[in-house]
Amino acid sequence: MLVFIAKRFLWMIPSLFAVSFLAFVLIQLPPGDYVTTYIATLAASNEIVDQNTAAQLRERFGLGDPMLVQYFKWIWGILTRGDFGISFEWQQPVSDLIWERMALTLVLALSTLIATWAIALPIGVFSAVRKYSIGDYFFTAFTFFGLAVPSFLLALVLMYIAAVEFGQDVGGLFSPEYENASWSFAKMVDLFSHLWLPVIILAVSSTASLIRVMRANMLDELPKPYVTTARAKGLSEFRLLMKYPLMIALNPFISTIAWLLPNLISGSVVVAIVLNLPTAAPLLLQALMAQDMYLAGAFVLLICALTLIGSLISDILLALVDPRIRLE
Repeated sequence: MLVFIAKRFLWMIPSLFAVSFLAFVLIQLPPGDYVTTYIATLAASNEIVDQNTAAQLRERFGLGDPMLVQYFKWIWGILTRGDFGISFEWQQPVSDLIWERMALTLVLALSTLIATWAIALPIGVFSAVRKYSIGDYFFTAFTFFGLAVPSFLLALVLMYIAAVEFGQDVGGLFSPEYENASWSFAKMVDLFSHLWLPVIILAVSSTASLIRVMRANMLDELPKPYVTTARAKGLSEFRLLMKYPLMIALNPFISTIAWLLPNLISGSVVVAIVLNLPTAAPLLLQALMAQDMYLAGAFVLLICALTLIGSLISDILLALVDPRIRLE
């Protein structure tokens, strides 16, 4: 196992280099650069920027260098100093902008993952064991609803209900008095008091899909001979389910770790904008639209790192849960 983990970490190094280079190139593929976008924004406000000023801005931001030179300067700063560069739009170090947002995003992502598993696992098992019962039909209808309703529409509906019917403060992850306050126990309590709404919204669609996956896998395992043999030997129904078919049916749940965390970070842009969440997704979208290459590149690099780490965790857990899987 240790050899496998060491090999995977070694493979992560060239993977991160390749992804960082591709991200850097793709961000700059649209015509123009950050200065072009900045000039267009000023022009929309009837402000004119002359060519000399534009050239000075490009020189200041290092945009006059060839793309490869820009990339190697950026990646060398990350490797030697942990410096992700300066955000063009915010005029702040990228590391100051991303770490708090990434921390909040991970808290939201992990909370959603726990909620998704806690709901989808028992419901999926129940639907398989009580196939075609009233409860199975009810949860099937719920999964279809969860898969069909857009997340942003669910966010608007729940925001209205929470604000109008219950007087709940919605939008954002903090109350106004804690938004710019330093971290404390009171701020953490305030964070968790606001966390339930985005967790519910983000968990609905992923829970609905995992319920269907869990139900299908359990239905595949229950008729197999080893289940019949265990039941014939007098093993209780609960122990039988927990010890054999459930452990095998858990494989898809564990496999989702590889993509669920990065997907929650990069795939919840609309929900984060609707709920005004101070997470990574809105800032990443803004950086991509402005061609703020250092800020956008840092986010893409971190999302790739999360994907690789999630894949490693999935493989390790699969080997521990399922004896048929061996890491060689």
